[in-house]
Amino acid sequence: MNPTLYRYIQKSVSRQQRIRGEQFSPEQFEKEVKIKEVEVLHLFKEIFFVLIGVASAGFGLKGFLLPNSFIDGGVTGISLITAEITQIPFSVLLVLINLPFLALGFRSISKQFALRSVVAIVLLALAVHYINYPIITSDKLLIAVFGGFFLGAGIGLAIRGGAVLDGTEVLAVFVGRKTSLTIGDVILIFNVIIFAFGAYVFSVEVALYAMLTYLAASKTVDFVVDGVEEYIGVTIISEFSEEIRLAIIENLGRGCTLYAGKKGFAKRGESLKETDIVYSLITRLELSKLQTEIDKIDPQAFIVMHMVKDARGGMIKKRPLKH
Repeated sequence: MNPTLYRYIQKSVSRQQRIRGEQFSPEQFEKEVKIKEVEVLHLFKEIFFVLIGVASAGFGLKGFLLPNSFIDGGVTGISLITAEITQIPFSVLLVLINLPFLALGFRSISKQFALRSVVAIVLLALAVHYINYPIITSDKLLIAVFGGFFLGAGIGLAIRGGAVLDGTEVLAVFVGRKTSLTIGDVILIFNVIIFAFGAYVFSVEVALYAMLTYLAASKTVDFVVDGVEEYIGVTIISEFSEEIRLAIIENLGRGCTLYAGKKGFAKRGESLKETDIVYSLITRLELSKLQTEIDKIDPQAFIVMHMVKDARGGMIKKRPLKH
């Protein structure tokens, strides 16, 4: 880490220590500094993802979709249609139409997630309004495919950074908890309505190209973040399994299961060391938070992740996401 930043972290921990009126031993102080260092490094990484996501989404909109009056799904599609009808600037509509969805996210997901999303969407609106992206092509097929690609890449990178550029995902998560519909089902229904309205306002051809744009964007999002509608099964093998278990329960609000296991890396005749294996299910939006918590406790922990298409029972969909 940069020495200047490291000294700043040390001063920050010392200041918090004085405010709380606590006295840390040298070991405790170094542990607190290490925790703060992990938080700062992860924050920088997430900010980087959001900024690159905003730049990519802005390029997809300004370089492909907007100049050619193309539409997309989600809140972006609603903003594009409304801008075409009312002549209100797209950047203004993008923020205004997203606000109700972000207010829902503020209540149902977390304050930090909602605030990050507000900042990301405002940055996207400013990028679209002020940055002069080059207009790449006038070919309709290329516009639909590559406009959707860059827009989807931007949305996916923002999700990796713990934010969203389109409030549709927030609505889908909320409805998915209240009904038997999956997040993918909600997004699909929402977009079918938008495309039908686009066909009525513009033409069937525009709506068909919009569907192609949406498919390109959604597949790109899947490629970047492996799908927001899928749960991720996380297996963690660490000597600090109890601390990790408590972090998952207390800091993420998720449940977990402990498996009794043995470490298999040993020579013939040597006894195998027993260890508890932590298993938990989280969503993609919680992944960066989980990685941060694990790195605070054991940066050398062995972590295996796999996609889970569906899950029922336990604490699934019963607790709000925390980030």
